[in-house]
Amino acid sequence: MKGGAASSVAHHWGLDPEIAFLNHGSFGACPQPVLERQCEWRARMERQPVQFFVRDLESLLDRARAELAAFLGCDAEDLAFVPNATTGVNAVLRSLELDPDDELLTTNHAYNACRNALTFVAQRARARVVVAAVPFPLARADEVVEAVLAAVTPRTRLALVDYVTSPTGLVWPVEPLVAALAERGIDVLVDAAHAPGMVPVNLRALGAAYCSGNCHKWLCAPKGAGFLHVRRDKQAGVRPTSISHGANVVRTDRSRFLLEFDWTGSIDPSPYLCVPDALRFMGTLLPGGWAELMDRNRRLALDARRSVCDALGAVPPCPDDMIGTLAAIPITDGDPPPPSLLYADPLQDALLQEYRIEIPVIPWPAAPKRLVRLSAQVYNCAQDYVRLGDALRNLLQRRRPATGSPISRA
Repeated sequence: MKGGAASSVAHHWGLDPEIAFLNHGSFGACPQPVLERQCEWRARMERQPVQFFVRDLESLLDRARAELAAFLGCDAEDLAFVPNATTGVNAVLRSLELDPDDELLTTNHAYNACRNALTFVAQRARARVVVAAVPFPLARADEVVEAVLAAVTPRTRLALVDYVTSPTGLVWPVEPLVAALAERGIDVLVDAAHAPGMVPVNLRALGAAYCSGNCHKWLCAPKGAGFLHVRRDKQAGVRPTSISHGANVVRTDRSRFLLEFDWTGSIDPSPYLCVPDALRFMGTLLPGGWAELMDRNRRLALDARRSVCDALGAVPPCPDDMIGTLAAIPITDGDPPPPSLLYADPLQDALLQEYRIEIPVIPWPAAPKRLVRLSAQVYNCAQDYVRLGDALRNLLQRRRPATGSPISRA
């Protein structure tokens, strides 16, 4: 990266070397060897499309699914590929049969797209969305469990909870949270968009009814690769958002769950098929494999948070044990937001235009209050965050308004 030494493995990515890319969390970044493998899959698909889709694809998906399932600690038969975590969340929510006045529970840290899906489903059934207020900053992880359980009522049908929150970058105590809700008879849909590749995941041990996640973020697969895990006893009630040929296929060798989710129409399945390639490539970057990679990135995120907080004279807003490879830091209030459905913060544009730093500035809990959320991936290095701290200190001292463009909400 310009202005500092690059990571020793940064050359595997095609990122602009002039930009300190500190926003891996929004869309990920796929390394060149995995993209080359995707080109090979696409060439095979186009060489003989009928052979590929009709005769080969099912077994190819099964092989990819098996490798992903081993990484996630679950049975392959309980795992379906979906384009992204939001699609998986929609499939579960839109499969629910709700009664009027039923309650769908979530928190104020929920990802905006998933919150919209909750609202859509609730309004259609005349049900309610209940939002538990989890504080941020916060002093301990137990505050998450306490806030969520305090919002449970006899009408709570399902809880949508994050494994890692998007706006605030918190690793939640998801295992005790799922267990506590299950004790109260409440199914849990885990939004694990950021979890795989950031923290160790064992879906079998987690035991949630549903879990939807991404492979294009911290696993570094191509965009368009996600998964939906549905516990075996819940699969009969979950349908994909696109009903296709699998709905009336007469077969007994595969579950209806796989028959429907594996074919939702003609798509490019190369992102799914590249998931094993991404798992293997990322797992060989460091001698200790995935365990060392996740530990390295977490330590970098903690060091980065300390560096930026020191530059700004800020206090870390959560304990270290709630940090994975994202870290959000509250900063001074901005200008009132423009009259738009999308929030625009001039600070994000100034960081890019003046300092060549790509990082999201996020409204929290609502504009003009805001925070900056940094990511730490293996292509990043400590100097990136020194650069960020200096840039933020300079810009916040100036408080110069500028015209901005909408930020990424991912």
